[in-house]
Amino acid sequence: MAIIACILPDSSLMDQTRLAFQDDHTDIRIEVGLMEDGIRQAEKLAEEGFEVFISRGRTAFLIKNANPEWSVVEIPFTVLDVFQTIERANLHGKSIGVIAFATMISGLDYFGTMMGTSIRFYPLKNESEVEPKVLEAMEDNVDIIVGGAVTGKVANQYKVPFAVIENSPESIRQSAQEAKNIALAKRKEKTKGNLFRAVIDYAHDGIISVDAKGQINIFNPVAERVTKIPSSKAMGHNIQEVWPDLEVQRALCSTKEDLAQLLNINNEHVVCNKVPICVNNTVVGVVINFQDVTKLQQMEAKVRRRLFSTGHVASMCFDDIIGTSEQLQKSVSLAKDFAQTDSAILILGETGTGKEVFAQSIHNGSRRSQGPFVALNCAALPEQILESELFGYVGGAFTGASQKGKAGLFEVAHGGTLFLDEIGEMKSMTQGKLLRVLQEKQVMRLGSDRVTPIDVRIIAATNRPLKRLVNEKKFRADLYYRLNVLQLRLYPLRDRNEDIIALSRFFLDQHAAKMNRKLKFTPNALKELTLHNWPGNIRELQNVVERILATLKGSKIDTEIVRIHLEDQFESEIHMQLRNAEMEDIRQALVLSRGKHTEAAKILGISRSTLWRRLKRMNV
Repeated sequence: MAIIACILPDSSLMDQTRLAFQDDHTDIRIEVGLMEDGIRQAEKLAEEGFEVFISRGRTAFLIKNANPEWSVVEIPFTVLDVFQTIERANLHGKSIGVIAFATMISGLDYFGTMMGTSIRFYPLKNESEVEPKVLEAMEDNVDIIVGGAVTGKVANQYKVPFAVIENSPESIRQSAQEAKNIALAKRKEKTKGNLFRAVIDYAHDGIISVDAKGQINIFNPVAERVTKIPSSKAMGHNIQEVWPDLEVQRALCSTKEDLAQLLNINNEHVVCNKVPICVNNTVVGVVINFQDVTKLQQMEAKVRRRLFSTGHVASMCFDDIIGTSEQLQKSVSLAKDFAQTDSAILILGETGTGKEVFAQSIHNGSRRSQGPFVALNCAALPEQILESELFGYVGGAFTGASQKGKAGLFEVAHGGTLFLDEIGEMKSMTQGKLLRVLQEKQVMRLGSDRVTPIDVRIIAATNRPLKRLVNEKKFRADLYYRLNVLQLRLYPLRDRNEDIIALSRFFLDQHAAKMNRKLKFTPNALKELTLHNWPGNIRELQNVVERILATLKGSKIDTEIVRIHLEDQFESEIHMQLRNAEMEDIRQALVLSRGKHTEAAKILGISRSTLWRRLKRMNV
């Protein structure tokens, strides 16, 4: 859209101006308006979106002063323009009166002699002298008056022949090009301004700017929301009146930034930065930006989740818990209540009772469901490795540590839940460090002296009698009470016969569907399952159902098949316990030797070839 208009003081200049514009500037609109009429034309055009005006003489001066936001380009007069007009006027008479400002007619005295014409000059100091000068020229009996549009208006009133001073086509084209350069600069400036305004208005930070006197000149929507003060009431006011606690005066008197100031406004905690704006080493203003601390914490949690999101997801929820027994429903109901709190939970139950399923369900039923769920088996790692996993470490913290360092699981679980399974197996020294993290809600990586704030919900689980371990001085009492804020007890499967039937059918349908088979238990087979003691609880039941499926030829599972597999289960349990114990010894030796088989064999008191055969037998 064209934003340039040319306002001519006299209609006689229209043809000449159109001719000058015809090649490169046809997009410039041409209107006529002398002095106040020119201002009115400019106002009308400004409403249509015009921002740059071309005019001349007194009209250009008045338009320029009418509105500081308008850009006005004045078409310049030259001595040659005046001379050429005098030359045209010479055709109408030999006595010519030139009425113009002194600067326009300086040096033209000798032209009259050259042209054989009588030229009288009537220099003007201001606009009020135009009419007296016209009357003076009439008394001098001039044949024609030469001057600007204002002079022409007066001359026409007295019916005196008049010739308006015309600008040269070069001057007109030069003004048009200058106007276009200004229009382009304004467009670029407006684009930058709109971009700047969008950044200010849609920033997540509150942004306030003040000048050297502390007067507010920027007050964005976030600043309005936080301060509860409309921008219209803040703009132009001193910042000390609007927000006295900001102490902006100190920033105005210094070239140093004032960063990370913690303030409270309308019961909101904000982190505030004040940055002086300097021009030639002089402070001309200050920009203040501030953020809600709560939103900063949420953003930090989001970044942490994105950095450490791999695999730390809870897949189970309360609907995945199978069973209808009164004991189970009691545990589920209590767990749902616990999910609505942020307190630590201690889950007690025998192995295989579904402690992690409950932990995941509590996480997914809580306000932390969008955060990470991080699980760690405290019995699966030696003490030093357990500490590095929990708390993390910096590069070079210990022999074999990654040079990049590693975030601990407390950091990974920030904003979510950390599930510590088999907490009763944790060594005393690690217990003390864990207690400190839970108390201080901040963690320090191994080898570092910097603390990182954390927001983590702890769910611990054990199949051991923690209270008895406390009495026997094998588990710290202070940690026990820190973990045992809420206690959830899971009942063994042998006390929930109806759940044995429901779970058996569930596991059968689940695994049979994968094999594309339709199978079912006979009523007596289900009864036989309820008579078993199930020391391994749900995990053991699932294993038995899988073994039955692997060997079953028909479509029905009867009592005899169940008894065979339950007997095999008893024998395999003893074998498995021995095998697990042997595997644990080998694993510990490999950890201590950092994977070096020769050193591991020495720790176990066996030869390297024997160790190799045992690893091969165990498919390790």
